[in-house]
Amino acid sequence: MLAIFEKSVVKSPDALVQNQQGESPSAMKDGFLAKHFSSVHPGSVVINLASSGSMAYSSHKQNPLLPSHFAVVDDIFCLFKGHIENVAHLKQQYGLTKIANEVIIVIEAYRTLRDRGPYPADQVVREIQGKFAFILFDTTSKATFIASDGEGSVPFFWGADAEGHLVLSDDGEVVKHGCGKSFAPFPKGCFFTSSGGLRSYEHPVNELKAVPRIDSSGEVCGLTFKVDSESRKDKTGMPRVGSDANWSQHY
Repeated sequence: MLAIFEKSVVKSPDALVQNQQGESPSAMKDGFLAKHFSSVHPGSVVINLASSGSMAYSSHKQNPLLPSHFAVVDDIFCLFKGHIENVAHLKQQYGLTKIANEVIIVIEAYRTLRDRGPYPADQVVREIQGKFAFILFDTTSKATFIASDGEGSVPFFWGADAEGHLVLSDDGEVVKHGCGKSFAPFPKGCFFTSSGGLRSYEHPVNELKAVPRIDSSGEVCGLTFKVDSESRKDKTGMPRVGSDANWSQHY
């Protein structure tokens, strides 16, 4: 799976942008990175998000233990890879039908947060048990909701291209191709929103810090984000919002 978000829509973490040394091309120009993804993943489907960016996925040679899913519900686009263990419980919690799969559960969890949720977003992600990574984009509000499980079971990477656009994929080589040394594994046990930035749902009161990764020759080859056990921040609750507002504007 692949997602590229325009920098004015989704602000990349400063650490990713600062680590970008300009040697990579623009991921969005002429569909550069989406075309590259399609070339290395036969049968790819590319979704054009207009000026906001693009998403892509492929079922070619996918791991049957970590299958990929894609769905669109009410202008909410979601890519999901992996599996959820407590599917039955979450279906009941969100009032979903028996045929709803993992990607529909994630979309409904986001919609609950956006429209009705009075509880913290970290609690919602923490309640999802299994091996997973997902990328969600709400084209109406221009909000993102991105997360990885606590063990980092699904390969998941991100980076910023030469122009600062955010790139995410389960294919690390694709992210390296588009982002160069801005490449980094997406931190396990964390979630990212376009308004609230990167946060740990396992340690919601702690900050995250970027640590440079050094290769065998002593060169910086990317970043690793880790929970800073020494820092603490106020735990922000999710305000209840109405139909004219959006939780992501308050979080």
